[in-house]
Amino acid sequence: MPVTHAPETADALLRQDPELAEILLGELDRQSTTLQLVAAENFSSPAVLAALGSPLANKYAEGYPGARHHGGCEIVDVAERLAVERAKALFGAEHANVQSHSGSSAVLAAYAALLRPGDTVLALGLPHGGHLTHGSPANFSGRWFDFVGYGVDAETGLIDYDQMRTLARAHRPKAIVCGSIAYPRHIDHAFFREVADEVGAYLIADAAHPIGLVAGGAAPSPVPYADVVCATTHKVLRGPRGGMILCGAELAERVDRAVFPFTQGGAQMHTIAAKAVAFGEAATPDFVTYAHQVVTNARVLAARLAAEGLVVTTGGTDTHLITADPAPLGVDGRTARGRLAAAGMVLDCCALPHGDARGLRLGTAAVTTQGMGEEEMQWIGALFAAVLRGETETQKARDEVRELTGRFQPYTS
Repeated sequence: MPVTHAPETADALLRQDPELAEILLGELDRQSTTLQLVAAENFSSPAVLAALGSPLANKYAEGYPGARHHGGCEIVDVAERLAVERAKALFGAEHANVQSHSGSSAVLAAYAALLRPGDTVLALGLPHGGHLTHGSPANFSGRWFDFVGYGVDAETGLIDYDQMRTLARAHRPKAIVCGSIAYPRHIDHAFFREVADEVGAYLIADAAHPIGLVAGGAAPSPVPYADVVCATTHKVLRGPRGGMILCGAELAERVDRAVFPFTQGGAQMHTIAAKAVAFGEAATPDFVTYAHQVVTNARVLAARLAAEGLVVTTGGTDTHLITADPAPLGVDGRTARGRLAAAGMVLDCCALPHGDARGLRLGTAAVTTQGMGEEEMQWIGALFAAVLRGETETQKARDEVRELTGRFQPYTS
């Protein structure tokens, strides 16, 4: 499952701008010699990277295939149509918009298609794993809409579905959002659909994290239940950094107009071509094997972390995501992240519900792409805890990480 063949640093860049070329090579070295445990990151294939660096980057293409505002779009129209058709087939959707520049851009367009400023929206609260676009006052969502937050149960860490239904009945929102950046369990999309129908709300699924697992058959799909599904094309899906929107035919025109011209200008045709490549890769048996291994690895790593004394939220995971509290090992989340980074283990902090403490959020997509399996997850979990307890010197841990990654290179010549 490792990505093969090293991405080439163009000779032209080395000749013209060696300073920047060194930066690119330095980043490749960083990625290749440390453990990439950031839950939102992965290694794109050389084919995806080739599309991103292609001449399609030169083309301005405002509008949609067959209806552009610029000339010379005959070829890029073919690329976008291919990306759309592959996305529709991969996810079983009636319509796909592949132009969104990011997951946040996709959510913005979904809100623009279905809502008006001041409308009430029910979404997972930010301290419970909601995203910035789910009502943060620092984000457009919190400034333009009236968000009401549901949460997770204090004991189990699972979504409080009864609370969600009670809040929906009390506030009668225009839309309900299901999805999270830090919830490691599958979401009951059918229940959300039932509640949305009961109160006359649209259902928006923010599937940025699990959509790659959905593509590989390792997670349930929100497409049959949600009016609109917003997603990213990186993370587990392993494509270029970008977004997409899936919906039914009845909302297709509204969604397309919300992306262009309402929230975005010209489409990034090189990125759209790279999305098409990723959708093609995700339709293969190898990707199915990879997606299921991602989940297996996450479950093994979560179990090892729990055995080492960390408090793993919800008691485990169904996905690539793990969130955990390192406090039992004597460190807070931010301190733990710093220690682990110094040892070559790169991950994030996250909010922990029902308190002010910060925990750790990590994922297994990237290390799975490199070819690591259950044995390596056990090793990572043990070293993780040893670093946090101070049982292993930082430099020794860093050397051990370097030795492991040397055996599982993301890109090989």
